[in-house]
Amino acid sequence: MDADREKDLQKFLKNVDEISNLIQEMNSDDPVVQQKAVLETEKRLLLMEEDQEEDECRTTLNKTMISPPQTAMKSAEEINSEAFLASVEKDAKERAKRRRENKVLADALKEKGNEAFAEGNYETAILRYSEGLEKLKDMKVLYTNRAQAYMKLEDYEKALVDCEWALKCDEKCTKAYFHMGKANLALKNYSVSRECYKKILEINPKLQTQVKGYLNQVDLQEKADLQEKEAHELLDSGKNTAVTTKNLLETLSKPDQIPLFYAGGIEILTEMINECTEQTLFRTHNGFSIISDNEVIRRCFSTAGNDAVEEMVCVSVLKLWQAVCSGNEENQRVLVMHHDRARLLAALLSSEVLAIRQQSFALLLQLAQTESGRSLIINHLDLTRLLEALVSFLDFSDKEANTAMGLFTDLALEERFQVWFQANLPGVLPALTGVLKTDPKVSSSSALCQCITVMGNLSAEPTTRRHMAACEEFGDGCLSLLARCEEDVDLFREVIYTLLGLMMNLCLQAPFVSEVWAVEVSRRCLSLLNSQDGGILTRAAGVLSRTLSSSLKIVEEALRAGVVKKMMKFLKTGGETASRYAIKILAICTNSYHEAREEVIRLDKKLSVMMKLLSSEDEVLVGNAALCLGNCMEVPNVASSLLKTDLLQVLLKLAGSDTQKTAVQVNAGIALGKLCTAEPRVPAESSHLQFGGESAAPEALSPRRWEEMFHMLVFSLSSVDPPPPLPQTCYP
Repeated sequence: MDADREKDLQKFLKNVDEISNLIQEMNSDDPVVQQKAVLETEKRLLLMEEDQEEDECRTTLNKTMISPPQTAMKSAEEINSEAFLASVEKDAKERAKRRRENKVLADALKEKGNEAFAEGNYETAILRYSEGLEKLKDMKVLYTNRAQAYMKLEDYEKALVDCEWALKCDEKCTKAYFHMGKANLALKNYSVSRECYKKILEINPKLQTQVKGYLNQVDLQEKADLQEKEAHELLDSGKNTAVTTKNLLETLSKPDQIPLFYAGGIEILTEMINECTEQTLFRTHNGFSIISDNEVIRRCFSTAGNDAVEEMVCVSVLKLWQAVCSGNEENQRVLVMHHDRARLLAALLSSEVLAIRQQSFALLLQLAQTESGRSLIINHLDLTRLLEALVSFLDFSDKEANTAMGLFTDLALEERFQVWFQANLPGVLPALTGVLKTDPKVSSSSALCQCITVMGNLSAEPTTRRHMAACEEFGDGCLSLLARCEEDVDLFREVIYTLLGLMMNLCLQAPFVSEVWAVEVSRRCLSLLNSQDGGILTRAAGVLSRTLSSSLKIVEEALRAGVVKKMMKFLKTGGETASRYAIKILAICTNSYHEAREEVIRLDKKLSVMMKLLSSEDEVLVGNAALCLGNCMEVPNVASSLLKTDLLQVLLKLAGSDTQKTAVQVNAGIALGKLCTAEPRVPAESSHLQFGGESAAPEALSPRRWEEMFHMLVFSLSSVDPPPPLPQTCYP
């Protein structure tokens, strides 16, 4: 039957290609090619079978059958070529119309099949997909969808056949190879499964991460298969621990025993499981189900804390799971992929019983040691509940708190966790806000730093940052924690440093949650500028550079606090990062207040510090330096003092450059304009300079030409705002 279907499909696809070629040739401008196509078309029509199922209507010309079986073939000379060509085109249009109609019907049946599939009615889904294929037998999606439905029914052989048909329709159908990989994996054809997954990577290299996961599944299942064969061989040979494991599981399967019976039996079983053989026999003899489906044990988990024996049962089960899952990825998979056990594990992490909480956390740490284990955690556990449990460990000992935050850090590095985090952030924010309300005197400082660092790194993503910045309670939490830490800067130095990193990212989101918040943040940062710690100084300046412009009131406070002097010191002694923050703060201050411009001139009389910044490769720094210089040109006599410097040439070069950030050109042009306005002798001094790459020799650059170039440069520019700083990921 399958051979006949394949033959029909191949014949159909071949006919489509040949007829398409004939139609193109009949429309050719070459009479020879056209005549040859007409003859070939006539022969094809005469040889067509009168099959009503394949062709329910006949093409007629002048109400006469073109190809009646009784009529002898006419010579080419007797056929009106134009009329014949028109009939063939009409026939092609009718076929195309029928195909479009069938496509609509097939699509409708596909949707009905998808609905049935979503409801878990796989037999009905298969029926609908099959009906769709009767309408359009080269529709690959119907084959791949039906293959998926067959796999749900564990009919893997039929699934493979449908995948092969899909590949006949499209040899690059990655979905077909994916289903073939899964079907062959289920049939334990491991090498074939690998080849199918590798084929996906050949077709689409961008799917490397997914293919890596698929191949890992094949490796794990093949490994588990080999372990099972070896374990059963040892069991059959009478190995003592293997036989004892089996017997203990049979004993524990007895229902309705007292809790102490199960606690004792589980503890003995745990001691017996020392090797992979016992771990595998535990799995193959339904050990997980025997334990988790036992009504007495389930009742102990739900009421743990009310009775010491019930607590003993719960702890013994958790220790058993640790023993059977240690280094055994298949057992980890069986444990976590069961919905009830996954839900139970997440709940136990928040248990009021300390021993249960500690043992469930130990099991979770064991799972997280491998990439596949972390994947199981992310894909199957309630991550919101898990995250809430992890941050609650901040109130535990330093060791436990640091271990919990280490696990949080590892999970946050996984791409799937980051995707989940962005999608579920509103539900997670209350737990993270709670961290910011932690008393640093009580919690572990190092663990608190790890947690805040993770939040800072996650906030580097725009969507996450937007949600965090929009949460007023989260922003207030940052401020309150910063205030508590400022009570002892030396003791809480690391917490302050990481918290400022988080706040730097939050301040990239404009507008701020409130001007009041931005003002208060600025005040905190102004206070921290008195610190002797270089890291805190730099980050405090970074936050201030992003909040200072929110209010003229806070700019006035900053000037009274001596911010200009401090930032000039940054420019003279700090590194590139500190200089970037400092020059932006100075640009904001000089843009708003004449007093700030005068103080800059007082501290840098020849503006040598500012001019040095113009040679930096950092365009953000150069743009802000040019803006600050332009502001300082408004101070009397400054422009005159710069006549003998190379500032004019530098500004001309920057204004005519092709920098990526137009703000560099804009601000350089504005500074140039202010320089010329303040000192009329500048045009005369420019006769020996160059404008961008254009020569400015005296005979070539007349005052009139200089003026034209200046107007072209400055007055065509549309923006004078300083460039915004780039996002910075928070690091500890």
